[in-house]
Amino acid sequence: MEHIRAPNSLELGPGMKDRHPITHHPSPITPPSHHPVTPSPAVAMRGISKRFGSVVANDRVDFEASWGEVHALVGENGAGKSTLMSILAGLYRPDSGEVEIDGAPARLRSPRDAIARGIGMVYQHFMLVEPFTVTENVVLGEQRSGVDLELGRVERELAGLSEKYGLGIDPRARIWQLSVGEQQRVEILRLLYLGARILVFDEPTAVLTPQEARSLLQTLRGMAAQGFSVVFISHKLDEVLEVADRISVLRRGEIVATTRPAETDRRTLARLMVGRELAEVVEQPASEPHEPVAQGDAVLEVRGLYALGEKGLPALRGIDLDVRTGETLGIAGVAGNGQRELAETVTGLRSVTDGSLRIDGKELTNRPAAEIARAGVAHIPEDRLATGLIGGMDLSENAILRGYARPPLCSGPFLASKAVASFTDRLIADHDVKTPGRWAKLRTLSGGNQQKLLLGRELAGEPRLIVAVHPTRGVDVGATEAIHQALRDQRARGAAILLISEDLDELLALSDRIVVLFDGRVMGAMPASGADPEEIGLLMAGIGNRESEVGTRV
Repeated sequence: MEHIRAPNSLELGPGMKDRHPITHHPSPITPPSHHPVTPSPAVAMRGISKRFGSVVANDRVDFEASWGEVHALVGENGAGKSTLMSILAGLYRPDSGEVEIDGAPARLRSPRDAIARGIGMVYQHFMLVEPFTVTENVVLGEQRSGVDLELGRVERELAGLSEKYGLGIDPRARIWQLSVGEQQRVEILRLLYLGARILVFDEPTAVLTPQEARSLLQTLRGMAAQGFSVVFISHKLDEVLEVADRISVLRRGEIVATTRPAETDRRTLARLMVGRELAEVVEQPASEPHEPVAQGDAVLEVRGLYALGEKGLPALRGIDLDVRTGETLGIAGVAGNGQRELAETVTGLRSVTDGSLRIDGKELTNRPAAEIARAGVAHIPEDRLATGLIGGMDLSENAILRGYARPPLCSGPFLASKAVASFTDRLIADHDVKTPGRWAKLRTLSGGNQQKLLLGRELAGEPRLIVAVHPTRGVDVGATEAIHQALRDQRARGAAILLISEDLDELLALSDRIVVLFDGRVMGAMPASGADPEEIGLLMAGIGNRESEVGTRV
């Protein structure tokens, strides 16, 4: 095992023994670099093992996190990161091993046990009730029979915590009124109110805009400086190197290295994560142009497109664009500026109020999603579990959702079981989906493996148009490489690709042209090769209009 130990000179923040409940608003703690080494870490997990059937998620893992530091935990999807932290958060019980909190043994049999020991976890998918206020969400589950919760007092405490830690949250705001980044801060605020001093963040920037992600990283550093122990799970290696004091790498359920940002780089971390070099992710600059492909006629033509959003307000306001064979058109923009609605109108999941949509010259405006799919449109949706896959079904059932009613997957009204098995096994092999077998329930797979199965299913019929929405959100560097290569291969064979992503590096790496949306309108269009990220950022903020200056086809 390659194990790079952190130097013994790490200076840590104070432990929990002398702390007051967080709701008492203790005075700020001096940054950790000014404190001597504490005799015990905040968290010590010794020999942790966890199996799910025949799958070993954690194999005798030793992990420590100190007071006053951000400790990043990285690894491929399925490496065991979330399982290990779910054990710490009381969601799972280990098959073997021990957990110590501030030097004392801890039996964490439920999330309530964990929060009682000062441990809180912020998940990638938030657990908030949208019609409720921030305060009402915070106190959910805390009411006891015969106890009248004083919401006014709770609001005042939350306002104090929000100000103290720079979260900027109004306790009276309703969740549906908040951005994704603000909702995440509500989750943090809830844990602070409950007294958490050990905070675990599972892919916290996966759903954030670049601006929100930078703000969150600053918040994490500030909390570590005030003595919290922060565990940061992420696939984004640049963020890990920026925010972490120490980094531990999990591969196939085992810790293979623990190091510091000053002692490593993206290349080394990626190699440790997957066990091999990843040239595209690590070496190739994101803005380097990819291989040219001869472009042909327009596959997708959108003219004067208008559509409403979830709240019945205008979300698309006169969109004009086209995508040709052998071309990837990237759509950039801050979340909530019409990207979701554009993808859903093109794939038939949302009605158009005005304008037209043609695929290969055929008018398909407001046609059913099934008809648009039959026209050769593949869809990699924003939320794979809400729209693309069904967690309670096995892999073979998910693999045939697109084509179960057509030969060779069916024979008359019946499924052809051998063809289904063969088709599923081929998808699993071709896209390197890590699974015990086609019979496994989809929900048991990691996010990256779920995404690779979805991608394989949607690309199986060699579609004419691929609508890919955040195709690598929340997946590791290995899965990202595989997904990027699959999209490049589709472009090379002549498919048209509409790529919607909030990752500007991804857009620059994969696109031929980039269109920027703001407030449901096209703010600008430009060739991806040589595009200036700063100018794109201004367009994303609604400043300027490059479309008329560049004079490029939208």
